[in-house]
Amino acid sequence: MQLENTAAIVTGAASGLGAATAAALAARGAHVFGLDLPASIEDAPAVDGVTYLPADVTDVEQVAAAVATAAQGAEQGTPLRTVVNCAGIGPSARILSKRGPHDLGLFAKVVQINLVGTFNVLTLAAEKIAETPALEHGARGVVVNTASIAAFDGQIGQAAYSSSKGGVVGLTLPAARDLAQHGIRVNVIAPGIVETPMLATVSEEFRAGLAAGVPFPQRLARPEEYAQLALAIIEHDYLNGEVIRMDGALRMAPR
Repeated sequence: MQLENTAAIVTGAASGLGAATAAALAARGAHVFGLDLPASIEDAPAVDGVTYLPADVTDVEQVAAAVATAAQGAEQGTPLRTVVNCAGIGPSARILSKRGPHDLGLFAKVVQINLVGTFNVLTLAAEKIAETPALEHGARGVVVNTASIAAFDGQIGQAAYSSSKGGVVGLTLPAARDLAQHGIRVNVIAPGIVETPMLATVSEEFRAGLAAGVPFPQRLARPEEYAQLALAIIEHDYLNGEVIRMDGALRMAPR
């Protein structure tokens, strides 16, 4: 699928994976609408071709309004074709710890943002993409969601995070099958350890230890590599219903 003169939505676009993906899509000629929380957008990089829209991915009305904005260019020849869901959080807590049992509110929050938020954006955007003119073989668009290798190799303290990302993986095939009749593909990237702002608070020594556990290449992944893979998925019309690990062959240990 060609990206030039189309619209794209990227969630979590103010930093990390989302920021790299928004910039990469814009460089290919897409008009990108970057969704993120207002406080995050204040610190977002200014990128030509990227328009930031404040929206909480778990809020139906906010996402619907953002999607409507992204889709309004269809009449001027810029149809909404692409969605990349990068918004997410990853707090850590054991099911049982010295402080007691895992907080149910925290567990629900992680699932709400990572899984329900992904589903919310996918669903509302798919409605608008389905209204666009079909391309070759009936293609209309593509959604790329973000899981994690924690969906398969969840570590100690990742019960909530792994559950949410496992849900994103489980969503992939039924979503691809549901949306096939509308010409919309659905795929997932499951990154390993990526050098994002979430790692900015840890020491260089700790990051080096994480990198040493990766078989090859023995380093942390870069957000730009996620963006590169997202572009490859978007442009490969026969990739559908697939989960792709981007982890340097890493299989996470219990801790």
